[in-house]
Formats: sequence, C-alpha cells, structure tokens
Amino acid sequence: MKKGIYRNIALVTTAFAIAVITMMGVSWWQMRKATPLKTEVMETLRQLSDTNADNETLAEQVRELDLLSRKAYFTQESQLKKGGWILCAMAAVIAFSLRMYYKDTKQLPDKDLDPIDEWLTKSRARRYLGWGVGAIVAIGLIVVLANGVKERRLADNNRLTDLQTNRLTDDSSESEPTTELSSDSLEGDRSTDQQAGRLADQQKSDSLEEKSDSLKVPAPPPLPKLTWNGFRGTGGTGRSAARGLPTSWNLGSGKNILWQTPVPRHGYNSPVIHGRNIYITGADSEKRELYCFDLLTGELRWTVAATGIAGSPAQMPDVSADTGLAASTVATNGKQVCAIFATGDILCTDMDGKRLWAKNLGVPDNHYGFASSPLMYGGTLIIQYDNNDASRLIALSASSGRELWSKSRKDKIAWSSPILAKVGGQQAVIVMGNPAVTAYKVSDGEELWRVECLSGEVGASPCTADGIIYAASEYATCVAIRADDGETLWEAGDCLPECSSPVATKDKLYVATSYGAVCAYDASTGEVVKQHELTTPFYSSPVIADGKVWLISNSGKCYIFSAGKEFRLITSFDTGEQTFATPAFTDSMMVVRSDKSLYAIKKK
Repeated sequence: MKKGIYRNIALVTTAFAIAVITMMGVSWWQMRKATPLKTEVMETLRQLSDTNADNETLAEQVRELDLLSRKAYFTQESQLKKGGWILCAMAAVIAFSLRMYYKDTKQLPDKDLDPIDEWLTKSRARRYLGWGVGAIVAIGLIVVLANGVKERRLADNNRLTDLQTNRLTDDSSESEPTTELSSDSLEGDRSTDQQAGRLADQQKSDSLEEKSDSLKVPAPPPLPKLTWNGFRGTGGTGRSAARGLPTSWNLGSGKNILWQTPVPRHGYNSPVIHGRNIYITGADSEKRELYCFDLLTGELRWTVAATGIAGSPAQMPDVSADTGLAASTVATNGKQVCAIFATGDILCTDMDGKRLWAKNLGVPDNHYGFASSPLMYGGTLIIQYDNNDASRLIALSASSGRELWSKSRKDKIAWSSPILAKVGGQQAVIVMGNPAVTAYKVSDGEELWRVECLSGEVGASPCTADGIIYAASEYATCVAIRADDGETLWEAGDCLPECSSPVATKDKLYVATSYGAVCAYDASTGEVVKQHELTTPFYSSPVIADGKVWLISNSGKCYIFSAGKEFRLITSFDTGEQTFATPAFTDSMMVVRSDKSLYAIKKK
C-alpha cells in the first residue's frame, strides 16, 4: 500500500516538474527578447518627450510607465527564480519517494547472482536515477543563478538609463516650447511616427557610474507630425499645414535636396507619406509592385509584388504611354496600405509590408488605362471603377478585402478620383463622372444628390472648401455645388483642366490647364480674377501649403504663387527632371516623384 503511494507521489511530482520546466522555458524565451529598457512603448514615449520637451505631464507619464514596465519584468523574473527552487524541491521529493518505494524490496534467495553482475545492475539503476534527478536539480539551479547574473546586469543598465532620463528631463525644462502644426485632414490625421530608433545596449557593466557623464545617446531625427495619406493628401483636399518649405531646389547641384533615389519600376502615381514611410507603386509588363521608402534617408525599406492574385490577367492590358500600368496613387489609414493597378489588381499590406490580402476587380475596359486613385476612410477602402463596360463605386474592408457595398453608376468611363466631404452633417464620397457629380454616403453608398453638368473624358478630380464642392473638366465646365443639398451655385467656361485637379480655399479656386494657363477663380462668383499664361502643360495638381500654391509642370519647372488675394507668381525654376505626379508634403519637407526618380526637399 505504502509503495503505491510513494510511486504515485513520484509520478505526479515528475509530471508537475515537466509542466514547470515547459512554462519556465516559454517564459524565458519571451523574456530574452525584451527588457524593461527596450520596450516599444517606452521608446515611443521617449521620442514624444524629445519632440515635446516642455510637456511636464508627458515626462511624468514616461517615468510612471517606465516604473510599471520594470515592475512587470522583474515580477516575471522573480517567478522564474521561484520556479527554479520549486524544481529543486520536486527533485528532492522524487528522489525520496523512489528511495522509499524500493526500500522494502525483497531479494530472491533462490538464485545466486554473480557479484559483478549484481553490482553492475544496481549501479546502472542508480546511475539512471541520479541522472534524472540531477537534471531537474541542474535546471533549477541554472535558472536561479542565471537570473541572479541578469539582475546585476540590468541593475547597472537601469542606473545608466536613470541618469539619461534625468538628463533628458533637465534638458527639457530649459528648452523652448514647440509649435504644434494642424492639418486640413478630414479625419484629423496628425500622426507621430510610432517607429523610433532604439537605445544601444551597454556591453560593459563595470565603471558605469564613472562613464555615465560622458555617455551621450544621440537624439534621433525629428519625426513628422503631418500625414499625406492619399492622392492630393488626406481626403483629397490638396491642402497641407506644412511650414518652412524651401522655395527653390535643383537636382543637378543638390541645392535643398535631402536625398534622391531611383524607383525600380515606372509609374505616374504620386507619393504618399505616413510617419517615416513613403509609399508609391511601379509596374511594367513583368511585375506590379508596391514600394516603401524611408522619408529621412530615401532607403528602399521593402517591396511587395502583386502576384498570385486570382483573376489577374496573364497578359497586360493595352494602356497609353502617358497613363501606364501604375497611374493610381496608393491610400493608407495608418494601419493598411492599399494599391490598385491597371490590371484591376488590388494589393493591401500592413505598414511594414506584410501582405494582408489581394483581389482582382475584373480587368478594366479602358482605352487609356485605369488611373483613378483609391480613397481611405477609417477602415473603408473606396474605389471609383468607371470603365467602358460598367461603372461602379465600391467599398471594401481595408483589413480583409471583404466587400462592404457596391453601387452601380449611370456614368460613362472616367479617370477621376473620389474625395471626402461633409454633406448635411454626414461623411460623404464625392465622385466626378460623365455626365454627373454625385455624392454618396460613406457608410452604405446611398446616393445623396446628383448634378448632371459634365461631359467628355473626365480626368480631373473634384475638390472642396468651406462647404462647397468644385468640379471642372476640359471641354465641359467649372461648377460650384453646395455640399449640403447639391444646389448649383455658379458655372464658368474659362480655364478648364484636363488631368490636373483644382484646389480651393474659402475665397479662391485655383486651376491649372493642359495648355499652360493657371487661373484663380473667385469662389463666391466664379469670376476669373487672375490668370497666368505659362505656355507649359500641367498634369500634376496644384497644392496649397505654407501660404503658397505649389505647381510643377510636365517639363519639371516649378511655379510658386502666393495664395492670397493677388495670386502673384513668387518664383519659378527648373527642377531638372520631367514631373507628372503631384508632390506630397509633411513637416518642412516635400517629396516629389519625377519621371526618373523619387526625391525629398528640405532647407539646408
């Protein structure tokens, strides 16, 4: 009876020991990749503290979160140490139980064993038992001793980090307040990049107290607060709150050029900026690809190819040379990045280039090539899919590609891109086509109003300001529509764009044409108040930033106008490369995609 009890105790204890060893192994594996000094949250908060040096509340939150992070870490480490001692105790219980189990085992008297064989048999059993128990004891002691060494190292590193944090706090109290920029984003997309440089691991723990005064952790470059999340910015407004932009640059001399880099494959789409990432696409007869470049260095961070998509054509569709296979600008909401190509292929990834989903909408029946850019609103991806065979407005889940709703449209083929606007207090999608400008509810695609006023091949996109929707297309008209009820306020027939999309403020509407005229309309009357004859075509769209109107011609000549009442030409200069895409803007920086390269502009 007693032998059965000791046997069961040994078996149960062994099972528990195996479970404890497994749990300790998993916990150790998790801890070895993270320390309280290198958590992503702490690094992000330290970056925020750098950019908001006068914010005492934020500094206090950094200290509190640092304390909580360390407490959680060392609690887990303490549990590992206790687990080691528990293993040692279990080993002792197993050894005692087995000893008691074999204590009263009787010897068989009727057979004499050779002394040498008997000694070898017992020695082998003792050896196996000793190895098993010894292994459990060794694992427990290794865990205890390893954690002791790790604690001493982390203690030294903690002292160093405390010194650096105190220095950061002291410096922040002497720095001047920073001015926070605000954008015209409809969703308030003011983002601070969550990706920051990590603190270097300290390799030597001796003499840290003496060396700490000389150790300086270099501050990372400031990260942008302003985003540019799609074609002509977030919501398609064509306006940016960027300030401090250089009013001249040159690719040949390098003047005010932060970096310049080639793009692997050609495309007419415009750059998109979110945090420290720039997103563009490129395509040719062999591949269609989504690229991510580093905003501060120009380094190509990752590439994702649009391959293995069901329904994707084996042969590329026929497209014109000035449209190509990658004319549509990508869209992002800060979680997903989505691109569409002239094949009808949609590709969506996360911000780090992990492919989330891809699908084909059907090869577009389009004699120039599909060029409409997708629009992102929260988790909804909206696509204007107006082709010769059918016209639709499609809403997909940005995270999964699931269709949320789809609306058939009466309009003919178009190359325009949708924008966001408030209609009667609710968020709406505004779409230009032939023959109408139409407003749809974002939530379910319900048509809110429709104004038939356009004709021909509609390539420009609408814009909005101060509750007014503006739409203009060459060989048709320029029209102002009240957003709330769809009432037409005025129409004008002068200065109409072909591809370049207009941009508006409360007082002015700015339009660039394919024949070189650049005009300013009075937003309330539709009268052309100023016109510049520049005799150079524009496909790139004008952007309002830093109190100026920025515009780059097809030949690569940049024109900068005042955005005030006079609409005065401030300066013009050759950039050095042909440009068809619309530039992207962020804090004190511009990013331009030319016909040959991608480059960033910043005052030097």
